[in-house]
Amino acid sequence: MPAPNADLSDLDKIKQSLTSVTSISSLDDVLAAFGLLNMPTAQKYGILFGFLTFLLTVASVFVLLTLGGSWKRIEQQSKSGESATAPDSVTQRKRRPLLLERLLEGREWMLKNNYPEGKETVESGEFTPLTKMLMMVTAEEGNMSQGYEESYKDAYRRCQDKPGGPILGGRPDHRFEAYARAFAGCGNRTSMKHRWSYARMYELMAGTSHDADEKFKEIFKNHPNAIVGRTCRLEPLTESHSRELWRITSGSAVNEHKCYNPDEVWGFLDFGPFDKPQSMLESEVFRLEGDQAGFAIVESITDRLLGAIHLTKDDPKNLNVQMELPIVKPTSDASVEQLEACFLLMDRLFAHGYRRVQMCVDTQDVRGKRLPSRLGMTQEGQIPKHMIVKEANRDSLIYGMLNSDWDKGARAFLYKKLHGAAAEKANSAIVGKEEAAQEQVDQLREKREAEAKEKEKKKA
Repeated sequence: MPAPNADLSDLDKIKQSLTSVTSISSLDDVLAAFGLLNMPTAQKYGILFGFLTFLLTVASVFVLLTLGGSWKRIEQQSKSGESATAPDSVTQRKRRPLLLERLLEGREWMLKNNYPEGKETVESGEFTPLTKMLMMVTAEEGNMSQGYEESYKDAYRRCQDKPGGPILGGRPDHRFEAYARAFAGCGNRTSMKHRWSYARMYELMAGTSHDADEKFKEIFKNHPNAIVGRTCRLEPLTESHSRELWRITSGSAVNEHKCYNPDEVWGFLDFGPFDKPQSMLESEVFRLEGDQAGFAIVESITDRLLGAIHLTKDDPKNLNVQMELPIVKPTSDASVEQLEACFLLMDRLFAHGYRRVQMCVDTQDVRGKRLPSRLGMTQEGQIPKHMIVKEANRDSLIYGMLNSDWDKGARAFLYKKLHGAAAEKANSAIVGKEEAAQEQVDQLREKREAEAKEKEKKKA
């Protein structure tokens, strides 16, 4: 391009500058204008393809912005006068999504029924409100609530239509009764998914043999409030458990187990070990506050007591609760019974609408820190100088499980661990079918209600 002449006018200078552009008649002229004419052919094609890629990327961005409605939103914001910049913290707070209606209803019910006058200490021999809510519902003879009766009949008919396995000889109703017992026992406050899953699991375990059917009937008769699993069951903690719990956690040789140091059980707790059963009975193990709950862990096959598990810091207002590490003898630590006890309790809590279950573990408790990881909990943080335990400092690790994580895979992961991959797959399929069937029933009911309202309007 020729150098501009200083004597030329501004218009002539512009014309002279554009001569190199207007004189372009081929690709070689373009390359010459950028000094690329003498480059190797491969590099020329590389530059060409790079340029085409750039054009394609820009075009794709504009297409996505158009299809995504960005231009329309910008137009709407300009008309309404809203700012197109990121909203401030106050605006973001107002835009938070509201909780599901069933969670809000569950919170209101728990606050009203569990703590109508605040959290008070429970008298000896009585169950705490949290324990009553979590334990299985029963129908006392001559005092069957209408809700329990309706649930039982509905579940019985449902299992008749689709039993979970073959019928045992001489017992045509055994599967239907087992399914209905478990379904109705979950109570009307738990989610339908939990009731379907628990009832089917209970039915499958009770229907494996005549002996299993007799065993589960005996458990239901003697411990109607127990939450029953495959390897263990959870019974509401009472004074009747105190002597055996003291015996297995005192460090003495019990059954086939040898002596051990009782600090292996009580070393990281602010109470224990105890010199006699009465001391344990008068301790925090059995004397629970109003916002706590306690359950005994009983082995399914032998009916032996394995330990106890507690819930503390119940906060129904925010739908949070803390699950303590189970108190078990060393030989039961890291066992499948310990894992299932935690699973049964967490499943029950989330079914009632809790949004978060946390565990608080001493940073020096090596064995205790393994359990939250096995349960799939997330380590959320560490609190230094959190507590004073036995006149010494304790730093704590906080682990948590959210209801969203539980529903999205944590429950299925633990169910698979406890019952096997085939059982978990079958359970997911059954719950999916039940959910689809229930959805059809709800749609039909809504349609009938709408038709009834329409008829009433016409009559009016």
